[in-house]
Amino acid sequence: MQPITYPPTKQVDHVDDYHGTLVADPYRWLEDLDAEDTAAFVAAQNEVTFAYLDRIPYRAAWKRRLEQVWDYDKYGAPQRLGDGSYLYARQTGLQNQFTVHVTADPKADGRLLLDPNEWSADGTVALTSWSPSDDGRLLAYAIASGGSDWNEWKVVDVASGEHLADHITKTKFSGASWDHEGAGFYYSRYDDVPADAGLERMNLNHKVYYHRLGAPQAEDELVYERPDHPDWLLFGAVSEDGRWLVVTAARGTDPQNGLFVKDLSKPGATIEPLFDAFDAEYLFLGNDGERFYVKTDLDAPRGRVVAVDNGAVTDLVPEQPDALQAVSLVGDHFFAQYLHDAHSLVRVHHLDGSPEREVELPGLGTATGFAGKRTDSETYFGFTSFTTPNEIWRYDVASGSAERLRRPEVAFDPDAFETTQVFYESKDGTRVPMFLTHKRGLARDGSNPTYLYGYGGFNVPQTPAFAITMVPWLEMGGVYAVANIRGGSEYGEEWHQAGVKHNRQNVFDDFIAAGEWLIASGVTSSARLAIGGGSNGGLLVGACITQRPDLFGAARAAVGVLDMLRFHTFTIGWAWTSDYGSADDPEDFKTIYAYSPLHNLRPGTAYPSLILTTADHDDRVVPSHSFKFAAAIQAAQGGPRPVLLRVDVRAGHGMGKPTAKLIEEAADVFSFLAHELGVESVPWA
Repeated sequence: MQPITYPPTKQVDHVDDYHGTLVADPYRWLEDLDAEDTAAFVAAQNEVTFAYLDRIPYRAAWKRRLEQVWDYDKYGAPQRLGDGSYLYARQTGLQNQFTVHVTADPKADGRLLLDPNEWSADGTVALTSWSPSDDGRLLAYAIASGGSDWNEWKVVDVASGEHLADHITKTKFSGASWDHEGAGFYYSRYDDVPADAGLERMNLNHKVYYHRLGAPQAEDELVYERPDHPDWLLFGAVSEDGRWLVVTAARGTDPQNGLFVKDLSKPGATIEPLFDAFDAEYLFLGNDGERFYVKTDLDAPRGRVVAVDNGAVTDLVPEQPDALQAVSLVGDHFFAQYLHDAHSLVRVHHLDGSPEREVELPGLGTATGFAGKRTDSETYFGFTSFTTPNEIWRYDVASGSAERLRRPEVAFDPDAFETTQVFYESKDGTRVPMFLTHKRGLARDGSNPTYLYGYGGFNVPQTPAFAITMVPWLEMGGVYAVANIRGGSEYGEEWHQAGVKHNRQNVFDDFIAAGEWLIASGVTSSARLAIGGGSNGGLLVGACITQRPDLFGAARAAVGVLDMLRFHTFTIGWAWTSDYGSADDPEDFKTIYAYSPLHNLRPGTAYPSLILTTADHDDRVVPSHSFKFAAAIQAAQGGPRPVLLRVDVRAGHGMGKPTAKLIEEAADVFSFLAHELGVESVPWA
């Protein structure tokens, strides 16, 4: 191991009392993100990190190979506009940001409408969302700077490319939904943020507003707020027929939500509850008059589609053995997207719920999209797998035929690799699936450098997808393993609930069992096994290396939630208590304190090589999580392996990060992991 000297980090005498348990927090000062001491800490850590990375012999070659493989055209699925034209996203080669184009033919490139690459010199201003008016004449779009979750909305005339004067600010976690006439749109925002408010300021009291085109934002109409529930996130959407405003009320990230409706055809109508018990998921799909179509998991943990008439609920698409992930209503058909053992299966149903057919997909992978309107005769979807970049397909609703429109050409040979799915037992006997991707003919001699990835939370599944960053890893002979651990939605809400709050240890046990299976089956060994995850997956990595430091050779935790006693006090962290619980609750505290990575480091323990990555403008998982954990584990490290903190600048949680930064970070992370697993050379160096 290369010798490494960490910069000295001061400790303060700060102790908190959690229900009679005294907990020291010597690095509390690193929560002040604007302080000079914090800036000095970040600078010193980055200096050590990049000095270490500079000594990896093939790091520059890794970056060059990533640039080669990244250099291909990437397309999003076309969105049909009211005038029959289409909008789609495209990113050519190494462009930092996706551009938006309008075309009369979804097979043709069409005309450039928006180019975020011109909005900043360093590519850190990104387009994050868009919404066309019903007639397709206008497009509202959101932009974010430096990776922030805070957005601004602007409006462009699609035909001319000219911008209107409208400018909406202070929005966060919001879309834009136009009224039927195209006179304005609904959006969500918070109250004005004080000029001296820090990045870590809590976000509460989400509100729905209506913006009328041509009017200043100060005149926007407050449509709905719930001061009695400051923790509700509120989202307004206009039904396709223009009659209803449908407000979804979410309690943070809890999948149990409320639905409220307002009849826009009746002057003076108020917003009334459709479902307000918050006892299940309720997602509005469409309506026929006062008959509402809703996706729900009420009495159906794997999901179903129901019709709601004057409060009466009727089953249309009943619960299936597979987990229902999403439903769209296109061409008077329901497109029901399921997961079967964590890969996509799409079934088409008539409006009465009767089955029509299954969509024939190109293989074992992930299908996304199937958006459109009731009157559309076609819909578009993307398909990807571990070795297939996202392809764009057109699907004819009447005939069921599918046509591939876009097939990216990438500078690597997908036929040289294979993906298999295996199943292993977790600590409590639960059967857990895992995908393995590697070169064909892999020798199971325990020597293969392996990257095990997981997430395990917030009802988010891990499905087959092409990751450009993994191509060099696979080409050098590495194994890419993705474990479908509990906490996600791979098998419905029961699978999710098996990994939340007091069941959280199941998530870590599943991931540890995945590593043990990889070793026992001869795929790899502890010395050649690296683990990785981001955000909630960063918590996963932090918990697993503190519980089983002997099992892994290296680890990467990206923008991780690592201080589980304090996460809910920053920005939107309070919204995660539905999955984690809160240290403010005595029973939750006992569970959280037992696994919180920051609080379970043991001085003198030999921890695996670790690289922590975060960003100075991450206003979702504030970087103080990574700062405090880096300082603590560096002080606790009793072995020879390095613990590095890499802090990006002008970047956030990940949304909109420019290509140049993505490539630099991936080259640093994966060359580090390969180096720490003993890989001496790479084939393209």
